[in-house]
Amino acid sequence: MTTEFLGKRISGPFTIPSGIVSTAPSIIQRLLRDCPQIGVITTKSIGPTPRAGNREPIYSQYAPGCFVNAVGLTNPGAEAALAGLRKLTVPEDRFLLVSIFGGSVEEFVAVATLLAPVADGLELNLSCPHAKGYGMAMGQDPDMVAEVVAAVKAAVAIPVVPKLTPNASDIAAIGRAAVDAGADALCAINTVGPGLTSSHGHPVLSNEVGGMSGKGVLPIALKCIRELRAVTEVPIIGCGGLSTAEDCRAAMTAGADIVGIGSALTGLNTATLIDYFAALESDLTEKTATAEGYVRYDVDMAFHSFEVVSNKPVCDDITVLTLDGGIDIRAGEYVFVWIPGVGEKPFSCLTDKPLRLAAIDVGEFTHATYGLQQGDEVFIRGPYGEAVSPPGDAHIVCVAGGTGLAAVYQLARDFGSAEAPAQIFAGARSADRLYFLEECRAIAEVTVATDDGSEGFRGRVTDALDDYLAALPADVLSRTVFYNCGPEPMIHAAHAVQQRYCADEQIHSAIDYTTKCGVGICGACASPDGRRICIDGPFIDIEAPILNG
Repeated sequence: MTTEFLGKRISGPFTIPSGIVSTAPSIIQRLLRDCPQIGVITTKSIGPTPRAGNREPIYSQYAPGCFVNAVGLTNPGAEAALAGLRKLTVPEDRFLLVSIFGGSVEEFVAVATLLAPVADGLELNLSCPHAKGYGMAMGQDPDMVAEVVAAVKAAVAIPVVPKLTPNASDIAAIGRAAVDAGADALCAINTVGPGLTSSHGHPVLSNEVGGMSGKGVLPIALKCIRELRAVTEVPIIGCGGLSTAEDCRAAMTAGADIVGIGSALTGLNTATLIDYFAALESDLTEKTATAEGYVRYDVDMAFHSFEVVSNKPVCDDITVLTLDGGIDIRAGEYVFVWIPGVGEKPFSCLTDKPLRLAAIDVGEFTHATYGLQQGDEVFIRGPYGEAVSPPGDAHIVCVAGGTGLAAVYQLARDFGSAEAPAQIFAGARSADRLYFLEECRAIAEVTVATDDGSEGFRGRVTDALDDYLAALPADVLSRTVFYNCGPEPMIHAAHAVQQRYCADEQIHSAIDYTTKCGVGICGACASPDGRRICIDGPFIDIEAPILNG
């Protein structure tokens, strides 16, 4: 379904709105390679300086297919973003729309000038409803919109596309002001609101309020698109609540030239996302209705209450937390732990019944977790991620460092046996940092390595692994499957050893990339090969990095 957009013949009529999925260069490059239906690639919004954004939770579901988000314009800053975008290889039939924001006209111009050389067009985020001082505060004023558009147009020689807020009394007036100031196209709509979701008496989002998206805002999006089309002939990118071919047809009938699919991608791993866009394209051309079958209306983001039974420190910064009750979780999956007012973080479950978690005190949230007392209440959502499924005759070898033991214990328990026990290689700096070893020894053969030799093998756990693999017969190596979990340096060292003995497809690793939403939307957990660890992993096999340089 090739189409014209701002002077380019592009491969498809779809985009993913700014801030959703295509938020990291590696993810963008994978979509450019594997998903031609997305003719317009829209980046996350980039500002003049780095912004950490809001603490998690940043994404909340209030009804099936309906969400509230407050990411907080997380971005690395214009200079770092430029370095990442320069690595992209953009095919001739794609349009790279770089989204930018600023707190003033001058900031918009500065970011636009810096990023224009790597962009086909610039989206001006004039509509974020939850970041104070940015976005919607500007986008509700026609004069301010016109001033920003005119200033950016005067500074760059590529198309400029303001993204408009639905939270205005007259979006047509805003759009008309933008076009009169030189806008080459319009994008509508950004999220509605802000709104609030709560759970167990607490606001879910750390920001408390956020922009509303998903199926519930579709009628507003269609109304806004139609009102804009009535006052201008420039191209319109229509988004907001679209998930089916029928939704896309409605947006196109209302006046959209390009359609954006955002919240409907919640819970879709990379392979399914690619299939979904292929189905959408087919539905539009064949007048069928298959794409909605991919949409995950069953994603469970509800929080469940647990009480702390015990919190037993292993050493001064590692503790094992036991909660009342259990959870139905498969080996390889993980959960989010939420402490209202503090935040949430992902955890592998050391055991599922009872629910046990291992925490290292490395930041504000884990420090709060470390300090939980018997009887304290915490909340769990999940499980998330892809469960592992090794072949029936697999020889399981697990390599764990730090709290990585929590990710492999259940795996070794469930897929090992008395006749063919799994192997667990546990590494630590010293013996006092080791935990749960007796439980591991009850279900697997365990090799311990400590840097100082205070217990087990003296040296790195990967050195002990090398010795073990060197002695394995070739027939055992051929059916060995590795599961690695721990700090990134340890994972890379394990890969180097394992690749000397086995093929890449036998190696699966869970690296501690930043994970925020857990449902594949924010892209914070992008791997170098463009997969999202929260939804494609956490255990993923080895693929080559997807970017040049």
